[in-house]
Amino acid sequence: MTSRVPTSRVLPSGLLTRLAVLLAAAAVSTGAIAQERTLRLVSGFPENGIYVQRLLPWIKQFNTEGKGVLQINFLGGPKAIPAFEVGNAVKTGVVDMALTTGAFYTNVMPEADFLKLTQVSVAEQRKNGAFDAINKVWNEKGNMQYLARVVENQPFHLYTNKKVDKPDLTGQKIRITPVYRDFFQALNANVVTTAPGEVYTALERGVVDGYGWPIGGIFDLNWQEKTKFRVEPGFYDAEVSLIMNLPSFKKLTDAQRAFLDKQLAAYEAGNAFWTQYGKDEAARQEKAGIQTIRFDDATAKSFRDKAYDIGWAAAAKQSPDIAARFKPVFSSPAAK
Repeated sequence: MTSRVPTSRVLPSGLLTRLAVLLAAAAVSTGAIAQERTLRLVSGFPENGIYVQRLLPWIKQFNTEGKGVLQINFLGGPKAIPAFEVGNAVKTGVVDMALTTGAFYTNVMPEADFLKLTQVSVAEQRKNGAFDAINKVWNEKGNMQYLARVVENQPFHLYTNKKVDKPDLTGQKIRITPVYRDFFQALNANVVTTAPGEVYTALERGVVDGYGWPIGGIFDLNWQEKTKFRVEPGFYDAEVSLIMNLPSFKKLTDAQRAFLDKQLAAYEAGNAFWTQYGKDEAARQEKAGIQTIRFDDATAKSFRDKAYDIGWAAAAKQSPDIAARFKPVFSSPAAK
């Protein structure tokens, strides 16, 4: 009796070739999916405000170009995570990234407030070592990577309902944040801390006579309805930046980091927007009935210089070594 051995089926060579190509394509696709990573991002600012409105198109472009490499999932503004908890959420890895300002996470690291003292452009900060100096501190103290500064040329101003003819706020109750607390106190103001959402009512009821705020943004909160004067010149520079959890940053592949760097550079390249925006907002305030108080040149210079002197003095008292490292790369050539 002859044993019958089953024969294997032999696929045609053409079919084998096509199958090999399909398997290779599948492997590449699977690899690409495996490499793609999604970063969770929150904002310390409301979603209807200008900062987030400029963020959203960037995220859309980021996700379009980053398919298979890197994506961003925007979780929302303060309704997702309260503004003053965003820094800690980044530090602990609850989220990967945030659009926020250093004034919102001084509870994580007081040095975050020093960013307001920069007097050189973001482009210059990248060249002169400022970003490296910032990241050394942010890495060590905040467990964060400072990615990009996406708002500049947005000075803070004093807004008040009591006309002044000199830099003296004696008798005035001014709503503050840590950004300008020391400066306004040095101008003899009685300072009051309230949440931004309470300022309109505080102005309406006379609980405060004025407030500090950047040149832009008061229309988002309808404060123009209860504001009579804006004092010139402005001082400091409103800082809004992207920060990232350091372990999350370190987990990026070389390709992902290169893509992120490219997108951050594109975001910062749009910062010229803010110069014109500031001019437009000043004109809009004037049209809304907010009058401008202008000091003479000597008084204006003294007013602005005093703001920076007080800011750096407070920084040196808080963290003398770090303030000494930051001042040379933050200051304008004339101030060094």
